[in-house]
Order: sequence, then C-alpha cells, then structure tokens
Amino acid sequence: MIYWHIFLAFFIPGILGYGGGPASIPLVENEVVDRYGWMSTEEFSEVLALGNALPGPIATKMAGYIGYAQGGWIGAIVGIFATVAPSLILMIILLKVLMKYKDSEKVKRMTITVRPAIAVLLGVMAFQFFVSSYEGAGVLQTILLVAASYLFLVRMRIHPAFVIAGALLYGGIFL
Repeated sequence: MIYWHIFLAFFIPGILGYGGGPASIPLVENEVVDRYGWMSTEEFSEVLALGNALPGPIATKMAGYIGYAQGGWIGAIVGIFATVAPSLILMIILLKVLMKYKDSEKVKRMTITVRPAIAVLLGVMAFQFFVSSYEGAGVLQTILLVAASYLFLVRMRIHPAFVIAGALLYGGIFL
C-alpha cells in the first residue's frame, strides 16, 4: 500500500500543479506533510533546500528522495515515475493525435509556421547568454569561449557534453 500512496502523493500534484515543479511544491508538501505525515514541515523544507541545491528538475529530485525514504529503491522509482507520468501520458495522447493528422494540410502549415518562432526564441536566448557572458567574464574570455566552442562543435564535431565540460573546467580554472 505504501507504493500506491507514494504514487498518489506525486501523481496528483503532477496533474494539478500547472507550471511544473516549482508550482507543484505546495501540493507535494500538502500530500507528504499533511495527508500522509511522512515528514514535518521542517524536514520537508530541508528536502526542498537540498533539491534546489542540485541540478535538474526539483520535482523529480524530491520525489526520488521522499520515495526512497518511504519505500526504498522501489519507492524512489515509483515517486519519480508518478512525477513524470502526467506529462508522459499527455505527450503520448498528443503524439497519437499528431500521428493521426500528420498528413493534414493544417497540421503541416502549423508546424511550418511554428519553426520561425522557435528559431527566433532560440536566437534571443543565445544572444541573452552571450550578453550575460560578456558582462560576467569580459569580452576577451567571451570571444575565446565562443570561438573555441564553434571550433570544437562545428569544425571538429566534438560532442556538446564534452564542450560544456571543457568550458566548465576552463571557467573553474581561469575565471
């Protein structure tokens, strides 16, 4: 029964928490602290602080930790699955609808229309990253990192994860 409770404690906030992990935190707190009594408010706030300190989505980290604390490894898996299940279900449904109408002219026009908007959004984001890098690291460091990234990614075709790791290492040593 504990696994079912873990599932419900994270699935319900996943469905009702419009806006992602941060929006569902109060709902998770209600389930974990008030409904099931697995933690006190202080313990929950410590788990929240720990989850915020680590990279990645907050909801899945909290679900894994709380699920593990209540049900071991299986509890962690159930909690993480329950957190991503609402998005997974909706994506499967949307994919089925898209596959059903993929040959429709309206769908084709819709996807063609969305592409430029996505390109602009990515360009704006890249420009904002460039500006914040310029302000934080200086012009010389920014130009050096942009040129090295271009060289490694485009010319030498090195995997982006290695380029990111190299940039982190460079920043840790020289900045």
